[in-house]
Amino acid sequence: MMTVKGPTDHVVVVGAGLAGLSAALHLLGAGRQVTVVERDSSPGGRAGLLERGGYRMDTGPTVLTMPDLVEEAFAAVGHTLTGRLELIPLHPAYRARFADGTQLDVHTEPAAMEAAVEQFAGAREAVGYRRLRTWLTCLYAVQMRRFIDTNFDSPLQLLHPDLARLAALGGFGRLDARVGHFIKDERLRRVFTFQALYAGVPPARALAAYAVIAYMDTIAGVYFPRGGMHALPEAMARSATEAGAAFHYGHTVTRLERSGERITAVVTDQRRIACDAVVLTPDLPVSYRLLGRSPRRPLALRHSPSAVILHAGTDRTWPGLAHHTISFGAAWKETFGELTHGSLMSDPSLLITRPTATDPDLAPPGKHLHYVLAPCPNTDVGPGTSEWRQLAPRYRDTLLTTLEQRGMAGLGSAIEEEGLVTPIDWTAQGHTAGTPFSAAHTFPQTGPFRPRNLLRGTENAVLAGCGTTPGVGVPTVLISGKLAAERITGPRSGRPRPRPSSRRAGPHDAS
Repeated sequence: MMTVKGPTDHVVVVGAGLAGLSAALHLLGAGRQVTVVERDSSPGGRAGLLERGGYRMDTGPTVLTMPDLVEEAFAAVGHTLTGRLELIPLHPAYRARFADGTQLDVHTEPAAMEAAVEQFAGAREAVGYRRLRTWLTCLYAVQMRRFIDTNFDSPLQLLHPDLARLAALGGFGRLDARVGHFIKDERLRRVFTFQALYAGVPPARALAAYAVIAYMDTIAGVYFPRGGMHALPEAMARSATEAGAAFHYGHTVTRLERSGERITAVVTDQRRIACDAVVLTPDLPVSYRLLGRSPRRPLALRHSPSAVILHAGTDRTWPGLAHHTISFGAAWKETFGELTHGSLMSDPSLLITRPTATDPDLAPPGKHLHYVLAPCPNTDVGPGTSEWRQLAPRYRDTLLTTLEQRGMAGLGSAIEEEGLVTPIDWTAQGHTAGTPFSAAHTFPQTGPFRPRNLLRGTENAVLAGCGTTPGVGVPTVLISGKLAAERITGPRSGRPRPRPSSRRAGPHDAS
């Protein structure tokens, strides 16, 4: 594995999001002096916090999986997750509601999920689910260490027996078709393929290998930190501070000083910080601009769809909602076509999160908090920021109408505090193409073909975050920080690796 050249005693990490905090903890654990520079007034990055009228609204991801990765980051500095962060397992992980009026609670425990599937779609589909679960577990075991939790120096690293194992599992087929090999019910197939939205690729076109995200969601378990998702970066920042990191909040990096191919200092709008190496976690164009160079690619990066998020603090809630509820529209294939070709969803599928179902303290007494995520086109293919200024209030009203028609009657009149986030806001935060989901996980933008975390022409700078290796999502962003740290320190021998869920997949083969 290639590492940065020269001394690496003092590392400056630019950005206190999850990638930067993960990098900081792993660097500290390897004995480096670490300074973290963050433009906002608190840690979190995309996993931010909006406080209005006693409501604590998470502004970023709401789904937390693979807690072993969080534990691993704390363990790097000799800390444990216990006592620093309370993670509450969600049962069910999701509730899926369909346009025909049916619904399915998605359980991570195998017997409970098998029983739910049998009741929902019959005994044959329950058998198919058992086989699907085994396949997902095998897929994860093959992919995690070799293709996700690894630093690529060359595509030739793919030439490993695990590549043949992945091919034998059907990982290079299409996601929807492969899941359909196990289960035939179209509604069930959505439950195990909607995660392709995270990767920015329709299930019919996504590689089956991306079903590893469904493993994380439906087998490894979904969790919620007490205090909200923002409690995660807060806990990581406290841990890093106790381990000796210095944090400078409210500092915007304006330039990097360099001598030849080495970065010698990070300059903010308030100070100059000399360094031996730097980890950059902003969006790729921002990092490339600071470095003064960008890699040559035969094709321009293609970006994932974006999202509109409605935060609603309400004086009531609706009993049909779980902590996470996926409200599927009747259209499905049409939805992906609209998103990738620049149109708003005509029959939207929505993620509705009700965090106060698990932690009532996130709202005033007797009140409730709802987070609605509606995928939308990014600004490269869909409406631009100027169009969204006119479109945003109308689309907000359309969302409320849709939600009221789907069982949340009276939502509009129940709202006491709200926030609406559109591609305008993502663009203002520096996210290219107005999307927080960065580059799509098409095959030419995955694994060794994704933008690398090392750049030619700079000896001591490393990238981290969702735009680089391994990709988008809380688990992968945490891994990206660790991989960036290893580019500086070299791999740490004997460190624990994320492992498949201890829950049994069952004795049925995955063929």
